[in-house]
This record gives sequence, C-alpha cells and structure tokens, in this order.
Amino acid sequence: MAIPQSLLEQSIQINIQQALQEDIGEGDITALLTPEDEQASATVLCREEMILAGQPWVNALIQAFDPSVEVQWLKNEGDRVQANTVFLSLKGSARSLLTVERPALNFIQTLSAVATKTASYVQQLNGLNTRLLDTRKTLPGLRIAQKYAVAIGGGQNHRLGLFDAFLIKENHIMAAGGIAEAIAKAHQIAPGKLVEVEVETWDELNQALEAKADIVMLDNFSQQQMIDAVQHVAGRCKLEASGNITIANLREVASTGVDYISMGVLTKDVQAIDLSMRFETA
Repeated sequence: MAIPQSLLEQSIQINIQQALQEDIGEGDITALLTPEDEQASATVLCREEMILAGQPWVNALIQAFDPSVEVQWLKNEGDRVQANTVFLSLKGSARSLLTVERPALNFIQTLSAVATKTASYVQQLNGLNTRLLDTRKTLPGLRIAQKYAVAIGGGQNHRLGLFDAFLIKENHIMAAGGIAEAIAKAHQIAPGKLVEVEVETWDELNQALEAKADIVMLDNFSQQQMIDAVQHVAGRCKLEASGNITIANLREVASTGVDYISMGVLTKDVQAIDLSMRFETA
C-alpha cells in the first residue's frame, strides 16, 4: 500500500514540529554563544554505508525553523552512500545551523537505518517473487516516517494502521463468531477494503479460502506446511508468511512460493546510522 501524499505531508509536519519543540523548547541557549550575525557552512557525512532516507523531513524542518538556510543534497533519496561520504551541505546563520543539527540528523540517522536494513533483507529475495512487508511495530509517532523509509529501502508497506485494511486475528475471530462470520462482517462494514485473516491450522486456512479472504497470513507454519499451502491455494488468494522469520531463513521461507513475508524487525529493531556534521564559520 502506498502512503497517500496528503497523509505523508501531514505526518512530516507533525514530526518536525514535535522535534523542534522537544529540542528547542523556549530557545537554544547554547547557540546564543555565537554572534547573532555570524554566517557559517556545514557538511554532513555518514560514518558507515547507508541507504539515504529522510530528505523530506530535513527539508521541512529547516524550512520551518529558518527558510534562509541553504540546503544542498549531494546524494539523492534512496542512494546507497559509502562510508565517510559527504551527502548534505548547509549554509546560513551559524545559530540556525547549530540549532537544527540534532533534530535534522535524528531523522536521517533513523530513517536511513530503516531503509538500509530493509535493503539488506530485500537483497535476500533477489530472483524470487516474494515481497517483503513491514508491520505496525513502529516507533511511537514515527509510523508513517518509518513505513516511508521501508519503501525507500525496497520493501512494501502493509496496512498503515487500523483504518485502511482488515487484519483479522484470533481474538477478532472469536468475537465475531468464526472466520466466515468475521470476513462477512468486514465486507459489510467497509466494502472494497482489503481483508486479511491470520490462520494457525489447515482447517482455518480452508475456512478463510471458502469465505474469500484477500490474503491469508500463515502464522508459524513449518516450511513444508507453507509449500503445501501454496500448492493448495493455487492463486485463489495471496499468502503471507509471518512468525519466527529472520534474515538467516528469509530466503528459505520465500522459496516456498508465498506472496509476502512480513517482518516487524524492519522498524522496531533499528540501529541508527552514525552521522557527523562538520561546522565552519564564514
């Protein structure tokens, strides 16, 4: 699912306002050590290889704080940037550059980390038809940002939240009275919305098929069970594998022929990219 442009823009504005508020508060008192009229330039480099992601957030943040600051990207969004490469150049008020440094780098280091990790997982699927999906296991407040970064890294977005698709799990099935009943209610509540059902047994898979689910998530199925499920379903719906999947067995799972593999690790277990900003006064 692609992120709607309006939702992306709204999320960027919310993110940058929160970032500026939490960091600056009533004012950057340390930046006051610099003369008010002093001009400066700065370059940002990565200390490790990365897939660059986060430009829209940095652009919006600097525009909101001080639109007079000149921003020049030396690499494009989605580029693979080698270690110790300068990818961003800034020029303007010394105070402004010092103030926006941390919130700007926070966005790049986090979103580039997600994109870089996603790209390494997607690489394991080369030559196969299986697509890698993210989940809702995201950092609070950064749902759209992280899903954006997953897409930059070559992954695909699962549902964005609880509003754009159904994912019917065990508790939903129990509350609705069964798989068939849950799927029927979903179609009645929101006709046209994608309906996915999580199943744990072969019987549940057949129930989901008969009720015409769009996607069936095979939760913790064995390798052979997934192979059998792909042959049994024969294209009548999409199949998604989930549970106990790591980068070590990712390709093995994909080789079963499932359409999708979803992994929370892409967004919930990320290690920030090591970045550095070099500052020079005019």
